Amino acid sequence: MACLFPVFAQQDSSLVSKKMVLSAYAELYYAYDFANPASHERPEFLYNHKRHNEINLNLGYVKAAYNSGNVRANFALMAGTYAQYNLSHEQGLLKNVYEANAGLKLSNKHNLWLDAGILTSHIGFESAISKDCWTLTRSIVAENSPYYLSGAKLTYITNNGKWLFLASYINGWQRIQRVTGQNKPNLSTQIQFKPNDKLTLNYSTFIGSDKPDTSKQMRHYHNVYAIWQASPKWGLILGFDYGKEQKPKESSKYNQWVAPTAILRYSMSDKFALAARWEYFSDKNGVMIATGTPSNFQTMGYSINFDYKPENNILLRVEGRMFDSKDKLFKNGKQLENQNYMIATSIAVSL
Repeated sequence: MACLFPVFAQQDSSLVSKKMVLSAYAELYYAYDFANPASHERPEFLYNHKRHNEINLNLGYVKAAYNSGNVRANFALMAGTYAQYNLSHEQGLLKNVYEANAGLKLSNKHNLWLDAGILTSHIGFESAISKDCWTLTRSIVAENSPYYLSGAKLTYITNNGKWLFLASYINGWQRIQRVTGQNKPNLSTQIQFKPNDKLTLNYSTFIGSDKPDTSKQMRHYHNVYAIWQASPKWGLILGFDYGKEQKPKESSKYNQWVAPTAILRYSMSDKFALAARWEYFSDKNGVMIATGTPSNFQTMGYSINFDYKPENNILLRVEGRMFDSKDKLFKNGKQLENQNYMIATSIAVSL
């Protein structure tokens, strides 16, 4: 999912030219799951900061970005446990491509662009780049909606910068390559309004399928969020996601899921910040997260996050997080429990 407000800006360097910018990013982390899983893997519905009780790389990439004013392109190669788990269904070297796209400006008078390739997702307010988000870990809904899309998009931003309109034709729900046997169109849109520097309102959609055409299971997804920077110290994000997918062999009926999210952030200074998150993901029919239990996945989440930024390009974070599920989903030794607890720390460096 796409994050809009970076926590810190990228520094100038000798690698920056007028048209070409080279950059790099790395986030190392340590997560301890109090269930102490023998596999060293945290719950299956998570894809970031996945490994338990080991120091690991969540995401590292090197990127080249080109912009001549009328032509632009981005290419980034990545490594880390995010790529290992979130792109496990992709083939070969595609698992290590974070971004690969090119764009052409279609008007000299208007900010109208056509871009094609592997694109970062415009659905949601979070991305896999932890430094650009308000919390160390990603929300449940971010982990179970697209981080990237592959296809072509048309983007228009008004001259005053207040409105953004986007329409895209994509290969599927977080797919670089199409699902075998799936040939119907997959479409996605975005409307974003920024009335001032303090408020961002966003509505994004997806309509298509993540299954072969023979299944006749269309998916409709709606993502709505607001980001309000009430003051230099206080910020609030409110999000609501709603999805539905046609039931197998019953094309007139749908399985549905909902996911509200709220994050409150307090910046004590330029170097220190706190964030608290509440979230809920209800997927009674197991469309996105199937558990095989009577209630499937109906889970609350809570977290508290502390940030320390010693330099503009370095971010240290600590987060405590818990999940509380209606059913007993979480393994703890030989037992299943309703709750799961973890603590994580990370260091992110941007060049």
